[in-house]
Amino acid sequence: MSEITMSVKGLKKVIGKKEIIKGIDFELKKGEVFGFLGPNGAGKTTTIRMLVGLIRPTSGSIHICGYNVANQFTKAMEFLGCIVENPEMYPYLTGWENLKHFAGMLPNIGDERIAEVTKMVGLQERIHDRVKTYSLGMRQRLGIAQALLGNPKVLILDEPTNGLDPSGIRDMRQFIRFLAEEEGLSVLVSSHLLSEIQLMCDRVAIISKGTMVKTDTVEHLLTQQERLTWRLEPIEKGIEILAGLTEIVREEGEYVITPYIEESVGMWNRKLVEANVTVLEMNRKLPSLEDLFLEMTGGDHID
Repeated sequence: MSEITMSVKGLKKVIGKKEIIKGIDFELKKGEVFGFLGPNGAGKTTTIRMLVGLIRPTSGSIHICGYNVANQFTKAMEFLGCIVENPEMYPYLTGWENLKHFAGMLPNIGDERIAEVTKMVGLQERIHDRVKTYSLGMRQRLGIAQALLGNPKVLILDEPTNGLDPSGIRDMRQFIRFLAEEEGLSVLVSSHLLSEIQLMCDRVAIISKGTMVKTDTVEHLLTQQERLTWRLEPIEKGIEILAGLTEIVREEGEYVITPYIEESVGMWNRKLVEANVTVLEMNRKLPSLEDLFLEMTGGDHID
């Protein structure tokens, strides 16, 4: 069994009379990248703020490497590194001077550890340049270096690819995979780029309206939701026939999408033909994570 580095159970947050987070549960495992997705107003940011100790839960528990954030806060935070929103650095200082400043807030962090995290994030060549000369991607990496100074077991990154160009996004994705696979960190990543989450993450949690809709491996989510796209003539009659046989996942113009059930497809096709519906096209495919997200959240938009 994989080592559990973060455990969240029954987490709730009530603000005023409104229940923002309605009791969510999930775990992070050593060496995995865990995607955290939620549409606007889902409670994703509120949850992250509770995980890192910026706001208190109304009820429920958060344990980091076995320590309860509620009553063992200082000890729990020793194992956590995070970037919430954009990393804030002093632009007039060099990268090294910034890290030196933040290292002074932590116990027993010397130049050796600063050099180690600098190499880890690939900033050796530019670490003694002023931060105001850094690209956005370099600033993101310096922020991650800061979060890694204390040698955490859990790293929480809120929108780490935000604002990066395609090359920067690819580099960041590869770097996050390196942290999990080579350094053994548990990395929780929130992002609005669903295609990146699909490429980057081992598991994903989808939150909607304060409730966890689904938590599973990306591979299992997709293979369990294989789809069949039909192009039919007349489309209205075809939808009517299929709706009596199986679930209509959604309609897209002249196409209708159903689940793919191998033992039933032949019968569905026969029923359509018997009803004088012409099957112009059948296309079996795995959905993208974006397709699943839209289905599971009722079409809500990602943050």
